Amino acid sequence: MAELDVGQHCQVESCRQRDFLPFVCDGCSGIFCLEHRSKESHDCPEVTVINVKPKIDTHESYPCSFKDCAERELVAVICPYCEKNFCLRHRHQSDHECEKLEIPKPRMTATQTLVRNIIHSKSGERTNKRLEGTKNSVTAAKVALMKLKMHADGDKSLPQAERIYFQVFLPKGSKDKSKPMFFCHRWSIGKAIDFAASLASLKNDNNRLAAKKLRLCHISSGEALPLDHTLETWLAKEDCPLYNGGSIILEYLNDNEQSLKNVDSYLE
Repeated sequence: MAELDVGQHCQVESCRQRDFLPFVCDGCSGIFCLEHRSKESHDCPEVTVINVKPKIDTHESYPCSFKDCAERELVAVICPYCEKNFCLRHRHQSDHECEKLEIPKPRMTATQTLVRNIIHSKSGERTNKRLEGTKNSVTAAKVALMKLKMHADGDKSLPQAERIYFQVFLPKGSKDKSKPMFFCHRWSIGKAIDFAASLASLKNDNNRLAAKKLRLCHISSGEALPLDHTLETWLAKEDCPLYNGGSIILEYLNDNEQSLKNVDSYLE
């Protein structure tokens, strides 16, 4: 039996493999095997490979003059002092170590030292004034406490060690503007209010829901003190203006009010 002549040989000289299902290149119309069917694999003359790097038009960009800097800019960035071109990163005199950068003269250093000395002396004066003011405040507080002890009303049965003295400013419209009083430092704010109202013959409806309530308030901030806190709790606070021999305000407030609106009016 004669051998069947089926398929065709690959036209690549180094291959010449017989392929029963050969491929026909649509570029050069050659016959190729599966491995060489692509145009690149059999160097098809119809394929033009361009492997040339595009040229950079150096006329449209400006190189930076700073040492070791390869940056370029599309527009010229000229230093007005040395008149050289730089990139945006090195455009300032200090950034490109400009040869015409002016160094501050020694007299400026002397002037700065003089200014610092003046400021330091002024700060020292303010510090001394604050210390003097603090000493004066402490002295004034001691004098005020001595006066309160001479005239204050309170529970005479309280031991001296438990007494705390206040100049109590009374509610607006009261017969007296204020009264000196002393309380027990272990009393709650609520008990101190009841005692003060009794001494000043004030109406006290703190046990009624709908009525205005008597409250003790800070002399500086106008904040109403919590009724369940003790006096000694507030005396121990560093940021609280409550101290033995100081002043405090007794005023009627609504349930939704937690501070006085115009504290200065009580001190006029």
